[in-house]
This record gives sequence, C-alpha cells and structure tokens, in this order.
Amino acid sequence: MSESVFSDQSWFLWEPLIEEVRPKGKTPPKNLRRTISAIFWRHQNGAKWRALPSEFGLWWIAAQLFIRWSKLGVWQRLFDRVSRKDPALGMVFLDGTIIRAHHKAAGAAKKGDTQEARETVKFLAAHMEDLVPSSAA
Repeated sequence: MSESVFSDQSWFLWEPLIEEVRPKGKTPPKNLRRTISAIFWRHQNGAKWRALPSEFGLWWIAAQLFIRWSKLGVWQRLFDRVSRKDPALGMVFLDGTIIRAHHKAAGAAKKGDTQEARETVKFLAAHMEDLVPSSAA
C-alpha cells in the first residue's frame, strides 16, 4: 500500500486548495499529504481511527486534525473551494421519499459534533480524483 491515497497529479491540484483553507498556526503541519490521506482513507473505508494502516503515521494525529478542522469549519470551506473548481461536484440530489429519520433523531446537534464534517470529508474523498483532468490521468 502506498503512503498516500492521492496520486501525484491529484495532490498537485488539492494542495493549493487545502493550503488556502487550512488554519495558519505557529508551525505548519508536518506530513500534511500523509495526514489528509489518512483522513480520506478512513472516511472512504469506514474504519475506526485506530485501524488506520501504519503507513499513514500515528492514528491520533489524523483524528486530532480532523476534529480540530471540523470545529473550525475547514472541511466545509474546502468543499466550497472544490465545488467552485468543479461545479458538478457540488451538485447533490436527494429524493425525499427515501429519507427516514430514526425515532431518536429529534433534537439539536451536540456541541463539537463532527457529523456534518464526516459527511463532507466522505464526499470529498469519494471524488478526490475527479479534479484531475482526464488527459492527465
């Protein structure tokens, strides 16, 4: 297994988008490609954080970055940037006849809830290669 779920061509397109939306701290994150790959891999496969393959580094670094960026709205900003680059990715159609709520679904989201960010990252991960022009792939 390679260390990254991004091909070199797709990372070339994703990196500026991620740099544009990520919070700027005192020190830039180390191995950002590997960490973002770990987050995308986890959401593509539905695995637990602790089940991340060792090629992606320490699992808690990816989990911590995902949660921190979720609370700061980074994933939504990234989704907005990606949608502007390829408008087809921003189009989602839902048929209301098949959407059912669980009987315990009443109530507001809990503070720090990352469910919306999970869905956004899952969508981004599923369409990660769609930004790469077909002639380059």
